Amino acid sequence: MNRIDLKGWAKAQLKAEKARHEQPRTRLATPTTLLSAASSPLAAASAVGRQAALLAPAAVAAEATPSALVLYDTAGPYGQLGELYAMAAANLAGHFGTVTAKPVSQYTAGMLGSYSAVVYIGSTYYCCDVPDAVPAAFYQDALTTTKPVTWMGANIWNMANAVGVTQFTQKYGWDPTTSYYDDGGSIGTVTQVSYRGQTLTRKVPAGQDGGVLRPNVLTGPGYPAVTRVAEGLDSSNGHTFGWAVRSSNLTYVGEIPFGYVSESDRVIAFEDLLFDALAPATAERHRAVVRLEDISPHSDPTELRTIADYLYAQRIPYGINVIPVYTDPKGTYNNGVPETSTLTQRPQVVSALKYMLARGAVLMNHGYTHQNGSTANPYNGVTGDDFEFYRAHVDASDSVVYDGPVAGDSAAWAQSRVTSALAAFTLAGLPKPALWTTPHYAGSATDYKVFSSNFSARLERSLYFAGTLSGATADPNRFIGQFFPYVVRDVYGTKVLPENIGNYEPEAYNNHPPRLPADLVASAKANLAVRDGVASFFYHPYFPVQPLKDTIDGIKALGYTFVSPTAL
Repeated sequence: MNRIDLKGWAKAQLKAEKARHEQPRTRLATPTTLLSAASSPLAAASAVGRQAALLAPAAVAAEATPSALVLYDTAGPYGQLGELYAMAAANLAGHFGTVTAKPVSQYTAGMLGSYSAVVYIGSTYYCCDVPDAVPAAFYQDALTTTKPVTWMGANIWNMANAVGVTQFTQKYGWDPTTSYYDDGGSIGTVTQVSYRGQTLTRKVPAGQDGGVLRPNVLTGPGYPAVTRVAEGLDSSNGHTFGWAVRSSNLTYVGEIPFGYVSESDRVIAFEDLLFDALAPATAERHRAVVRLEDISPHSDPTELRTIADYLYAQRIPYGINVIPVYTDPKGTYNNGVPETSTLTQRPQVVSALKYMLARGAVLMNHGYTHQNGSTANPYNGVTGDDFEFYRAHVDASDSVVYDGPVAGDSAAWAQSRVTSALAAFTLAGLPKPALWTTPHYAGSATDYKVFSSNFSARLERSLYFAGTLSGATADPNRFIGQFFPYVVRDVYGTKVLPENIGNYEPEAYNNHPPRLPADLVASAKANLAVRDGVASFFYHPYFPVQPLKDTIDGIKALGYTFVSPTAL
């Protein structure tokens, strides 16, 4: 996330949590008093039977187009977080069907009945000097509906207090009012989440961790069983707890897992949990995609043919991301002499591209020049090194900082770049590319929409800007970046194909560690937790073929089947 004070947010959340911790708590009656055989047919059943009976009404019938309602917070000093998180949740829900996202404050009684499932994102901690902005109608409807409710983060305790702690615990089997982010006075260090047989990482910088709620599960007659669908580990004390728990129609996730994600991160668990709410009958399937990156008129045709022969021998379809114009305006790599070349000026490269297309490759457009003008953006102005549609610089700590859209950014300007790129492919005798990948994945909301109006889909990671859901003017400096384990229809209304396990990079750069075949394979393994997911990565053909072989062999050994990007 860009321009967001997560350190301040974490500090505010923990302050509010301390205040809630110190409030007087409601004393529960004994479970047998709460729920007796006379008052409920579930009481006399076994724990397993009770759970089955409670889950049955919430089962989602097969729907042609499932619909999701995403509700988010906008109140409080960190209310801007809500829209960013809501876009991330809505993008994922866009894999399954239609999505409606709106501030939770706009919820009215019965609204969730019009949707297959609802997701609430509690990013504002309503307590103390921040009054509760969640309508009582939502708390009540969430309790009484049989539709799946997925709740992330804060305010579940406010729901319990609003509907009655007794009523909440009877239905769900745990007490949010006595569930806290701390364990023994500290939020600890939650470093991993186990889910569907995979160990997922959680790496949050010191001082920016708002904690993970640890549900106080109740036991005894009268309480339904609670399933710990994902297990958190606090490495500071070795304690485990339900990172995500489920009972009746409620799935509760103890944090909002959209910050500080990686290719093997705990967000993978949430990405799969949405299947339970929106497509529970989905069969297990694991596909993989590889694309070759940053091919330009400056590429070595022999290297292209060598890698094409390997992939063809393995019967692996793949994408080829081609930049139709190469330019080095300051001669950075040409002894100080400026250099520009087009595909038509490099017939051997074009011949190699046609050779690849005849052997299973899919042509993809990777910008026009993959750089912007003659200035460093952020490195040297050379094709493949710099951003084309977004400004950036490298700061004193050697991190790339995003600065906003390039000067003159507009739909007409972005379209002119695409039009020029497509014309260059035509002049070279190549077909129109099927897909698009934004250079360095960065563009404005306007740019992304232009790209998608010209191509059937984008294969990439993307930036999502504040203002997109609210209808306000997009804030070019406040956004959330996201990548996906499956195809989505995102909040821009565009189809995005996954790129979720990164790329081979043997050297550290800009505070990124090297990423070797074993790292890509490990991320593919973590993504096995997604029941119908894709392991998608890219590779630069100027590297030797052996690391690519190692990566593909490792991913195949996990049970993935490689498919063409156009098959997604």
